[in-house]
Amino acid sequence: MELIRYWQIVRRRWWLIVGLLAVVLVGTLLTYDRSPAPHYTVSMRFSVGLEPVPPPNVEYTYDPLDVWRSSEYLMDDLASAVRGGDYARRVAARMGEPDLNLAGVLSAATEFRVLTVSAHGPDDGQLAEIANAAVAVLDEESGALVGPLGNARPVLRLIDPPVVVPVGRRLQEKLDIPIRLGLAVLAGVAGVFLLDYLDRSVRDQNELEAMGLSVLARIPRHR
Repeated sequence: MELIRYWQIVRRRWWLIVGLLAVVLVGTLLTYDRSPAPHYTVSMRFSVGLEPVPPPNVEYTYDPLDVWRSSEYLMDDLASAVRGGDYARRVAARMGEPDLNLAGVLSAATEFRVLTVSAHGPDDGQLAEIANAAVAVLDEESGALVGPLGNARPVLRLIDPPVVVPVGRRLQEKLDIPIRLGLAVLAGVAGVFLLDYLDRSVRDQNELEAMGLSVLARIPRHR
């Protein structure tokens, strides 16, 4: 019974929902960018290792497990360094543009002993330069990025070279119009119930009986 009551409230002021939906739809179509700016991404993968250094005056037996564990720690440090400002400044300096702000452009992910460095931006040509500079910095300055390692030296090998690829529209952009229209419908329904709550007029027999009044007769609506 309550559902019928709700439907009656919505049907009584349906024009409010449709009107708000139409206004939002027209405004969205007038302001919607049908040709968004292109966006590109590039990724490169490195295998990360650490050159073993025998301790002085001690007989040293090579243990690959020790090197692998050290490489995993080193890879985590490198990933943190790639996300930091020092690495971004070094990449910009390597490009010959020390004032270039690369904050938020570079990112890193780790998987076992593989480091993945990614970058994104609207300019594919500049993104290729950033990728090449990022590879050069990691190849030549990785030891300075992670702090003192004694006589040990990080060993990075480029597994997958950088390739710039276009990125499709983000999920947020794809759902922009449906979300706007859905919010318009919800706002319209909320407005309908608000107006019904503020309306003190009597519209049917049930409302009179809810007020404690008895209905003696009903005049049918003329159609």
